[in-house]
Amino acid sequence: MNKAIAVMILALLSWAASAQPYPSKPVRVIVPYPAGSTPDIVGRTLAAKLQSAMGQPFVVENRTGAGGNIGADAVAKSPPDGHTLLVAVNGPVAVNKFLYKNMPYDSDKDLLPISLLASSPQMLVAVPALGARSFKEFLDYLRRNPGRVSYGSVGGGSASHLTMELLKSDAKVFAVHIPYRGFPPAVTDMLAGNIHAMFAIIPAVLPHVKTGRIHGLAVTGLKRSALAPDVPSVAELGYPQLESLAWIGLLAPAGTAPAIVSRLSDATVRAMRSSDTRESLGRQGFDVVANSPAEFTAWIRSESTKWSGVIRASGATAD
Repeated sequence: MNKAIAVMILALLSWAASAQPYPSKPVRVIVPYPAGSTPDIVGRTLAAKLQSAMGQPFVVENRTGAGGNIGADAVAKSPPDGHTLLVAVNGPVAVNKFLYKNMPYDSDKDLLPISLLASSPQMLVAVPALGARSFKEFLDYLRRNPGRVSYGSVGGGSASHLTMELLKSDAKVFAVHIPYRGFPPAVTDMLAGNIHAMFAIIPAVLPHVKTGRIHGLAVTGLKRSALAPDVPSVAELGYPQLESLAWIGLLAPAGTAPAIVSRLSDATVRAMRSSDTRESLGRQGFDVVANSPAEFTAWIRSESTKWSGVIRASGATAD
């Protein structure tokens, strides 16, 4: 009888624990990029909003390395209870699977999309030492100096990496890829003359474009950016296929309960679409998207299809 009572008590305790409202404890928000990087800024902005809305701490944890794969893998292997989330960009979510020979997780099966948070066009910039003050002059320089130009990115699989690979493939030019862990060190190295060019989110380089320390050559949108109205779009330059967005999304481990995903999705959309969030991220050059899990899933599928073709055509690798 005592054993039966003990079993009953344990069952009741288990039921009570499972019936607790979400979140029932602090939530880890893993950002696989350094503190101060754009995904980190977006992640911390969202985490503060979710913490206020949900009544539990949402703690950002930076776990960098391997183009975002280390942090994404940590989330993929976490319990699917909604208490570990991922804020990541294109690479570990949609394209690293085509760049890396061995992936520690399956982004399609092990991660569950919640919302595409924000997106942004990029700007192609080059150091004055190249003597290229226009997009055409930059391409001409690359053709005259094959293999002598290096370009930076925020890591293999990032928009900054693959957009240049797409340009190299389409324009039949060559430049050496130098990956960094985020824009701050890449921009620092560029200002020091250690790399020659880069596709970057506009606010990361705009102050230096305005002072003339680097030249802005093109924006990867179909129209010019309000942040840099003097810089032509790739569409008007005759390269509409170079349209490319850097983007940041929120994901959870696969298997997370639909009720938890729904609550996270609803709270995320409200948080991201608030006027102060739009204004804050707008200053970072990002447009708030804040869509549904189904819409984000379709977006990831579309991005994977597009960039896998670029990777095959260009021969790009994670190195």
